[in-house]
Amino acid sequence: MESVKASPLLAMDVAAEVARICESMRDAVFGQLRRKGVVLGVSGGIDSSVVAGLAVRALGKERVFALFTPEMDSSGESLQLGQTVTDWLQISSSFEDISPILKAAGCYRRRDEAIRSIVPEFNDDYKCKLVLPNVLETGGYPVFSIVVQSPGGDMKKVRLPLKAYLGIVAATSFKQRTRKMMEYYYADLLQFAVAGTPNRLEYDQGFFVKNGDGAADVKPIAHLYKTQVYELARYLGVPEAIQRRPPTTDTYSLPQSQEEFYFSLPLEKMDLCLYGKDHGIPAEELGRMIGMEVDHVSRAYEMIDSKRKAAQYLHMPPVVFAPVEY
Repeated sequence: MESVKASPLLAMDVAAEVARICESMRDAVFGQLRRKGVVLGVSGGIDSSVVAGLAVRALGKERVFALFTPEMDSSGESLQLGQTVTDWLQISSSFEDISPILKAAGCYRRRDEAIRSIVPEFNDDYKCKLVLPNVLETGGYPVFSIVVQSPGGDMKKVRLPLKAYLGIVAATSFKQRTRKMMEYYYADLLQFAVAGTPNRLEYDQGFFVKNGDGAADVKPIAHLYKTQVYELARYLGVPEAIQRRPPTTDTYSLPQSQEEFYFSLPLEKMDLCLYGKDHGIPAEELGRMIGMEVDHVSRAYEMIDSKRKAAQYLHMPPVVFAPVEY
C-alpha cells in the first residue's frame, strides 16, 4: 500500500513535535527514571520503527536496544522488516524465540482447545485468526468471529460465543506478556527503561494486553493519532517498506489487519472519528467534513465509547485498600 497521509484536521508541525518528544524522552529516561537508555520490541511495524527512530535521535544509538521476539505464528516479514530498522539506525539488538516459553505455558494448547470447542476439526495443521465486522457494514454491537483455514486451503468462519472468545484471547495474551518479560530482562541487564509503542488509537481504545504490551516506562507516541505517526515516519526517514506495510497484529497464524481484528474501520477513518469524539464534533458535522454518512459516524462514536469503557480496567493501576505513605 502507499504510505498513509494524515488529514488536514490532524495537521501538525512535525519538526517541532519530534523535537518536543525527544526533549521529553531525555527528561523521562535520564531525569525521572534515572536509566541509561531504552529497550524496545521492534516488530517491523510503523509504531515501533518511529519510537526507535525517536529514541536514537533523543538518546543516541548506543543507548537504544532493540529486541526481536518471534514465535511460531509470527510472520517472517516482521522479522525481516524489523532488521531493516536496526540496520537503518545502527542499534544493538537481540533475537529471542519465545515459542518454547509459550509451549511450556500452554499458550497454543489452550488456544486450540478453545477453538475446538466450536470448530471440532481444528488441529495443528490449521491456521486461524479473529475478525470483527466492519462498522460501516453492520448495525448493532460487533461480535468477533474466528476464521480457520484447513491444510487444503478451505476457509471457514464461525461466530464466537463468549466462552470460546475469552479462551482464545486469554491464551494468546501469553504472547504479549512473554515479550514484555523479555524486554524487562534486558532493561534490568542494561539499566535501561522500557519504551512502549502504542499510538493514540491503541492507547485510547484499549488495543493492548494489560501487563503485556500495555506495560512500559515511557510511551512516546501515545498522544499521536495513527496517521500522525506516519507523518513522523516520513520526517525521520523510516524505511519505505515499513511505511507502505499495512498495520497488522502478527498474533495469529493467518494474516490479519488491525482493522479486522479490533478497530472495524480503516485507520484513516478511525483517526478522524476519534478526533471528532475528542473534540465534541457532532456526528452530522463530522460526516460532512470527512465524507462519511451520519449513521456510520454515529456507530463509530458508539464503538469508541464502548471500547473506552472496556479500556478503563486496562489503564487502572493496582488498587490498594489504605494509603501507603513514605
